[in-house]
Amino acid sequence: MTMAWNDFTPWQSLAGGVLIGTASALFILLSGRLLGISGILGGLLAPRRGDAGWRLAFVAGLLAAPAAWALFAELPPVRIDADGTVLMVAGLLVGWGTRYGSGCTSGHGVCGLSRLSPRSLAATAAFMGAGFATVYAVRHLLA
Repeated sequence: MTMAWNDFTPWQSLAGGVLIGTASALFILLSGRLLGISGILGGLLAPRRGDAGWRLAFVAGLLAAPAAWALFAELPPVRIDADGTVLMVAGLLVGWGTRYGSGCTSGHGVCGLSRLSPRSLAATAAFMGAGFATVYAVRHLLA
């Protein structure tokens, strides 16, 4: 395995992690809700009265962030090494997994682990383990 030193960005990664952690902590302190994108999007599919506004604002912020970044810096190139069918199947599997696991990586991995939730620890271990196994299988067994 080699390290791509040109792509190694520890300070930017640290800053991003601090921002995500701060946003998650503020969100739970101010609203009492966990900051998990699958739950936020899922709540838009069957919204409760008075509940859609903040969810739409959150999703709009996610979509507007790259546009705001592009005002100040060049967006990195997007490279996807898969065809559309593979991406659709992967998306469906991720969606199924987040419903089956009662949350996504952001909900369990960031918010749940910080609250020392046993369920989130199990979910995070499961999706990280599945990811490690998939990468190993694709790179070493199927290659």
